[in-house]
Amino acid sequence: MARVCQVTGKKPIVGNSVSHSNIKTKRRFLPNLQTKRFFFAEEDRWVTLKVSTEAIRTINKNGLHSVIKQLRAEGSKI
Repeated sequence: MARVCQVTGKKPIVGNSVSHSNIKTKRRFLPNLQTKRFFFAEEDRWVTLKVSTEAIRTINKNGLHSVIKQLRAEGSKI
Protein backbone atom coordinates (compact mmCIF):
# COMPACT_ATOMS: atom_id res chain seq x y z
CA MET A 1 0.00 0.00 0.00
CA ALA A 2 1.20 3.54 -0.71
CA ARG A 3 2.28 5.93 2.01
CA VAL A 4 -0.93 7.96 1.86
CA CYS A 5 -3.28 8.81 4.71
CA GLN A 6 -6.79 7.48 4.02
CA VAL A 7 -8.49 10.39 5.81
CA THR A 8 -6.44 13.52 5.07
CA GLY A 9 -4.69 12.40 1.89
CA LYS A 10 -1.24 13.35 3.19
CA LYS A 11 1.57 11.82 1.16
CA PRO A 12 5.37 12.14 0.91
CA ILE A 13 6.76 15.45 -0.27
CA VAL A 14 10.17 16.14 -1.80
CA GLY A 15 12.76 18.55 -0.47
CA ASN A 16 16.47 19.00 -0.06
CA SER A 17 18.91 17.72 2.50
CA VAL A 18 21.30 20.62 3.07
CA SER A 19 24.76 19.85 4.42
CA HIS A 20 26.99 22.16 6.45
CA SER A 21 28.80 23.12 3.22
CA ASN A 22 25.40 23.96 1.64
CA ILE A 23 25.40 20.99 -0.76
CA LYS A 24 21.81 20.06 -1.57
CA THR A 25 20.66 16.50 -2.24
CA LYS A 26 17.09 15.33 -2.79
CA ARG A 27 15.21 13.64 0.04
CA ARG A 28 11.66 12.66 0.93
CA PHE A 29 9.64 13.86 3.89
CA LEU A 30 7.31 10.99 4.85
CA PRO A 31 4.03 11.55 6.71
CA ASN A 32 3.70 10.07 10.19
CA LEU A 33 1.37 7.20 9.28
CA GLN A 34 -0.04 4.68 11.73
CA THR A 35 -2.08 1.56 11.03
CA LYS A 36 -4.88 1.85 13.56
CA ARG A 37 -7.98 -0.18 14.36
CA PHE A 38 -11.12 1.71 15.36
CA PHE A 39 -14.32 0.15 16.67
CA PHE A 40 -17.20 1.30 14.45
CA ALA A 41 -20.16 1.03 16.84
CA GLU A 42 -22.87 1.78 14.24
CA GLU A 43 -21.96 -1.39 12.29
CA ASP A 44 -20.65 -3.30 15.34
CA ARG A 45 -17.26 -4.09 13.75
CA TRP A 46 -13.59 -3.09 13.74
CA VAL A 47 -12.25 -0.87 10.95
CA THR A 48 -8.53 -0.76 10.14
CA LEU A 49 -7.32 2.53 8.67
CA LYS A 50 -3.88 3.79 7.63
CA VAL A 51 -4.00 7.31 9.04
CA SER A 52 -1.68 10.15 9.92
CA THR A 53 -1.49 11.40 13.48
CA GLU A 54 -3.41 14.49 12.39
CA ALA A 55 -6.20 12.22 11.14
CA ILE A 56 -6.33 10.42 14.51
CA ARG A 57 -6.93 13.79 16.15
CA THR A 58 -9.64 14.56 13.56
CA ILE A 59 -11.37 11.24 14.31
CA ASN A 60 -11.20 11.97 18.05
CA LYS A 61 -12.70 15.42 17.51
CA ASN A 62 -15.41 14.73 14.91
CA GLY A 63 -16.16 11.09 15.62
CA LEU A 64 -15.52 7.97 13.57
CA HIS A 65 -19.05 7.88 12.13
CA SER A 66 -18.78 11.32 10.48
CA VAL A 67 -15.29 10.59 9.11
CA ILE A 68 -16.33 7.25 7.59
CA LYS A 69 -19.49 8.85 6.18
CA GLN A 70 -17.33 11.48 4.46
CA LEU A 71 -14.92 8.83 3.11
CA ARG A 72 -17.77 6.78 1.67
CA ALA A 73 -19.21 9.92 0.03
CA GLU A 74 -15.84 10.38 -1.71
CA GLY A 75 -15.99 6.80 -2.99
CA SER A 76 -13.60 4.97 -0.65
CA LYS A 77 -14.46 1.40 0.27
CA ILE A 78 -14.41 1.08 4.06
